[in-house]
Amino acid sequence: MIIWQIGKIVVLKNNFFEKAKELVKQTGDRATYHRIRTLCLLLEEHHPLTHREIEERLNVKEQLDRVTLYRVLEWMTKKNLIHKIAGDDRVWRFRVNTDLHSHHHAHFICTRCTKVTCLDEFKLKPNPSLPIGYLLHDIELTVKGFCAECT
Repeated sequence: MIIWQIGKIVVLKNNFFEKAKELVKQTGDRATYHRIRTLCLLLEEHHPLTHREIEERLNVKEQLDRVTLYRVLEWMTKKNLIHKIAGDDRVWRFRVNTDLHSHHHAHFICTRCTKVTCLDEFKLKPNPSLPIGYLLHDIELTVKGFCAECT
């Protein structure tokens, strides 16, 4: 791990940071520090995070206001770098899209603790047949129950 500084911000340069930087650059848009750092955080995680969880983790070392983070997450969603999952608690959770974690899978929501888990092995058919004139925008499949910690 290499430590370097951008202005007053100290950056921990690791494999996730480099991967995030590469993915952001591939969009053709500006590779800003907040875009890279937010994507780096999501690459490091094994489950979807809420806006608040992301904000708390990013603000441990650097200041990132809530509106900027919202815009970064919306930009990443539009660029298909991440996907968002709506929980029963009406809170969005965000997870990175990679080859292993594309958004063509189901999600498990624990009805007790509200934890959301991507069910990567539960693949969805990406192009189901629809009636003539219908256009597919998105598919969501949610499985509800109790997670391992709540049973």
